[in-house]
Amino acid sequence: MWVSVALAGLVIGLALGALGGGGSILTVPALVYLLGQSPAQATSGSLVIVGVSAALGMAAHARAGKVRLAHGFVFGLLGTAGSLAGSRLSAQVPSHVLLSTFAALLFLVAVLMLRRARTPQLSLEASVGSPSGASAWSWSVPAVARVVLAATAVGLLTGFFGVGGGFAVVPALVLALGFEMPVAVGTSLLVIAINSATAFAARVQAGVDLDWPMLAAVTALAVLGSVVGARRADRLDPRRLGRAFAVLLIVVGAYLALANVPQLVTGAGI
Repeated sequence: MWVSVALAGLVIGLALGALGGGGSILTVPALVYLLGQSPAQATSGSLVIVGVSAALGMAAHARAGKVRLAHGFVFGLLGTAGSLAGSRLSAQVPSHVLLSTFAALLFLVAVLMLRRARTPQLSLEASVGSPSGASAWSWSVPAVARVVLAATAVGLLTGFFGVGGGFAVVPALVLALGFEMPVAVGTSLLVIAINSATAFAARVQAGVDLDWPMLAAVTALAVLGSVVGARRADRLDPRRLGRAFAVLLIVVGAYLALANVPQLVTGAGI
């Protein structure tokens, strides 16, 4: 059992450290298939692991001046409605539907990562013409609507799947607030921490039963693994790292699909 706990924690941490918030997408499959958690337990426990890891990672980015606290708090608070709605919706969905949808999410993220690895010379902020890391607030109706919709979508994703949604938060901050990539990455960790805390509070209120000793051990190992992963990532080609992670997501997604999609076809449990 504890070997599986150590393996799960290190796998999650290495992915978080090497890939930032986007690495959190492996947390739910690791908890389900390595530790035997139910989807409800895994999507709830994942919020603790991702939230704590994001908060600690954010502190390091803040010391480097790469976190816009006011923007991050507002963006995170705007996403609370989505987090709460996603958590409640997740509780109403059969486990095989949730995991089949999660498999589709893994495939989507893998495709996006492969596309990004193929065009490394074009940064996201360059593609939208962001001039600086400090975005000015715009109170025009389209700008406000864009920020609210982006924040709500990120919160919904976090609440429903139990993942931080780092793969969505960073582009959302770049596109909605015009941040440069380093600032978007740092600020995204604050947003992830807020969304994870909100969604977890909703899960606790719903009475989800968690194995706290196991969860604490996995979280501690994930934090340790994230430190190692961050240091190793600096020595690796980001394109190769992105491709390798995308392949891993495809493999995990295929396993989830094979295990759960047949139940969708037969209508079992619906």
